[in-house]
Amino acid sequence: MDERIHEHAAVLVDWSAQIEAGDDVVVSVGEGAHDLAVAVAEALGERGANVVTTYNSEEVQRAYLRAHEGDFELPEHELVLYEAADSVLFLSGTRNTAATADVPTETRQAYGRATNEVREARMDTDWVSTVHPTRALAQQAGMSFEEYADFVYDAILRDWEELADEMANMKEILDAGSEVRIVKEDTDLTMSIEGRTAVNSAASVVYDSHNLPSGEVFTAPVEDAVEGEVYFDVPMTLEGQRVENVHLTFEDGEVIDFSAGAGEDALAGILDTDEGARRLGELGIGMNRGIDRFTDSILFDEKMGDTIHLAVGRAYGSCLPEGEDGNQSAVHVDMITDMSEESFIEVDGEVVQRNGTFRWEDEFDD
Repeated sequence: MDERIHEHAAVLVDWSAQIEAGDDVVVSVGEGAHDLAVAVAEALGERGANVVTTYNSEEVQRAYLRAHEGDFELPEHELVLYEAADSVLFLSGTRNTAATADVPTETRQAYGRATNEVREARMDTDWVSTVHPTRALAQQAGMSFEEYADFVYDAILRDWEELADEMANMKEILDAGSEVRIVKEDTDLTMSIEGRTAVNSAASVVYDSHNLPSGEVFTAPVEDAVEGEVYFDVPMTLEGQRVENVHLTFEDGEVIDFSAGAGEDALAGILDTDEGARRLGELGIGMNRGIDRFTDSILFDEKMGDTIHLAVGRAYGSCLPEGEDGNQSAVHVDMITDMSEESFIEVDGEVVQRNGTFRWEDEFDD
C-alpha cells in the first residue's frame, strides 16, 4: 500500500476528526475507497474507537432509486445510527462519476426530502468528508491516475496549522463585516453577512471544519438580503450531469432567473427541490494554494486559491447566531467562479481581494 494512504488516514483520524478512545465512529466507505478504509480502520483500532462501517456506492444508490416507486419514508433505522454516533467519516472514491445520471429528478427530490432528518443527524456529529484517488476521478480530472494521486496528496498532506493562521485574517474581516460585494465579468453581487460568523475551515472539527482537504473561509449570507447577478465559470458535475457557465440573478435573496450553457435541466432540478433551494446558504472563499487546478470535484475545486463559491440551499449552523435557523433546504450545492483576473471582493466598501491576491499579501495592488 502507498505509504501516503496511511498518512492520509492519520491526518483524518487525528487532525481532522480528533478521534479519542471510546468514540463511536461510523465509517462510510465509497466503492473505490477500500485501501483508505483499511488504513482508517487500523488507525481507529489503534486509538480505541468503536467502529461501524457502511458501504456507500453510487451504483447501489442508482439501483435503489430507479426501482423505487418514489413514495419514500424516513429511514428510522439509519437515523438511529447517526443519532448515536460521535463521528462520521465519509471516504469517497467513486468508480463512475456519472452513475446516477439517469435517476429522474423528481425521484432525487423526493428522496432528499424524505431523508432530510437523517442528513441533519449526520451534520450534528463531528463528521469529516475526504476522498481517495480512483481512476474514475483521475479521468474526470483529465489526469493519469499517478498524476491525480500526487495532486490529491499534495492537497491533503500539508501544514494545516500554518494555513489556519493565514486564513484567520479572512475570518476576522468577515466576522467584523456587514456586507460583501463580488465583482467580475457578468458578476456584480451584494449580500448581507450582518451578525453571521465565518468559519476558518482548516480541515479539523476543532475549527468547525468538516472537509479534508479544506482551505476556505465561509459564512452564511442573510437569506433575504442578496441582490444582483453572478456568473460561475468553473464547470461541475451535478447529479451525474455536466453543468457549465451558470448564471444566476437574485432579487430579495431569491433566484429569479437562471441559465446554464450545459446541464440546465440538472440546475433546474436543484433549484426546484424546495423553497430554500433558490436562496444562498453559503459564501466561501478558497485559500488552499496547494490545489493548483480544477478537477471537477467540489471537495477540491471550492478550496482552490483565487476562487469563491456560493451554495444554494442549506446554511450551516456554525455560521448562525444561537437560536437562528438560517436558510433551510434539503440541498446544499456549491458553484464556483474564478477570481484570479479582473475581479475583486469588497467587505463594507473596502477591497479585501483583487485578482486573487489578499490585502495582507505583499503582491496586493491597492
